[in-house]
Amino acid sequence: MHNIWLIARREYRERIKTRAFLIATLLIPVLLGGLGFGSGFLAQRTKASAHIAILSDGSVLAQDLKHELEQGKDSNMRVDLESLDDATVARLNAQLKDSKQGLVGYLRVVPPADPQSRPRFIYRGRSASDIGTDTALKQAIKSVLMREKLTGRGMGLKDIDAMLAPVEIENPETGDTTAAFFGAYIMFILMYMVIMLYSMNTARSIIEEKSSRIFEVLLSTITPEELLAGKILGVGAVGVTQTSIWMSAAGLLGVYFAGSLSGSGGHSIVTVPQMLFFVLYFIFAFLLYSSIAAGLGATTNSEQELQQLNMFLVLPLFCCMMSLLTVIKSPDSTFAKVMSLVPFFSPLLMNLRISIGTPQPWEIALSFALMSVSIVAILWVSSRIYRVGILMYGKKPNLPEILRWLKYS
Repeated sequence: MHNIWLIARREYRERIKTRAFLIATLLIPVLLGGLGFGSGFLAQRTKASAHIAILSDGSVLAQDLKHELEQGKDSNMRVDLESLDDATVARLNAQLKDSKQGLVGYLRVVPPADPQSRPRFIYRGRSASDIGTDTALKQAIKSVLMREKLTGRGMGLKDIDAMLAPVEIENPETGDTTAAFFGAYIMFILMYMVIMLYSMNTARSIIEEKSSRIFEVLLSTITPEELLAGKILGVGAVGVTQTSIWMSAAGLLGVYFAGSLSGSGGHSIVTVPQMLFFVLYFIFAFLLYSSIAAGLGATTNSEQELQQLNMFLVLPLFCCMMSLLTVIKSPDSTFAKVMSLVPFFSPLLMNLRISIGTPQPWEIALSFALMSVSIVAILWVSSRIYRVGILMYGKKPNLPEILRWLKYS
C-alpha cells in the first residue's frame, strides 16, 4: 500500500501543478456558464428573421399570415406576397438557386376544393435543415387558422388575443424550469468532458513512461499492479479535485443567478444533491473508463496508436449523447431506465435523470452496484494486460496475443 501511495502522490503533484490544470479549472466553469446562460438568453430573445415569399390567390389568409410572420411574438421575417401561378414559381425557383437574392424559401397556399376544409400549405426552402423557418411557419399558420376560425364564430379580436396569449406557469417550490434544465444540460456536457479527459490522461501517462523506459526502473521496486493502482488513484484524485472546484463554482453561480433572474424564484439552478451525485458518478466513471484506458495504453506504443483505439472509450459516450433527447423528453420511460442502468452509461444518463427527474432510490443504488461489479471485472482484465503490455515494445499486439496475456499469472 505504501508503494501505491507514493505513485499516486507523484501523479497527483505532477498534474496539479501544471498550467493546463490551472487554466482548465478556472476557464471551463466560466465558458460553460457563459455558453449555457448565453444560449438560453439568446434562445428566448432571438426571432426568426428569414426572407420568404407567400404565393396565394389574394386571400385574406395570406395577408394575415404575412402580418403574423412579420410582427409576431417569435418572428420578425421579411415576407413578400406573390400571385399563385407557374411563372411566379419558376422565378422564385431561380432566386433560390442564387444565394445573393437572399430568399430562403416560398410558401404556396393552395385553396381547398371544399370551402369548409383547410387550404394546403406547400413550402420549398433553399435548405432542408432550416428548422427555424419551418418552426416559425408552422406556428404562424396554426395561429392564423385559429384566429380565422374564432373570428368566423363571432369572437372579437381582443377576446381572441386574450385567448391566444402565452400562459405563464409559476414554480414557487422549484424555481424556473428553463434555468434548471440548462443547469442539468451543462452538467451532462461537463461530465462527458471530464470522463474523456481523465481517462485519456491515464493512457497517455502510461505511454509517456513506456516510451521513456521509466517503467523498467520502477518495476525493480514495485509490482505492475501497484503501479497501475497508483496511477489510477493519482490521476483520479486530480479529477476529483478539479470537479469539486467546478461544482463549488457551479453552486455559487447558481445562487447568484437565483437572486438575479426574476423567474428563478430564489432557487439555485444547481442543487447540492446534484453536485454530490456529480462527484460520485465522476469517481465511478473515472475508475470504469480509466481501467479501459490503462489496458489500451499498455497495448500501444504511441499517441497515434492510442487514437486508433480510443473508440472503445468514445463509443459508449457517443451512445449517451445519442440518447440525450429521448431521456430528457421522458426520463421515467422504460428506455431511459434501462439505458441509465447500463454501467457505461450510468454516469451520464442516471446523473441526468437525477437532475431533471426523480428516479427511484433503488435505481440509483442498482446503478452504483452494477458499476462497481463492472469496475472490478475490467480492472481484473486490464491489470493482466498491463502486467505484460508495459514491457512490450515495437510490434503492436493483436487480439490472440492479448488473450494469451490474460492467461499469464
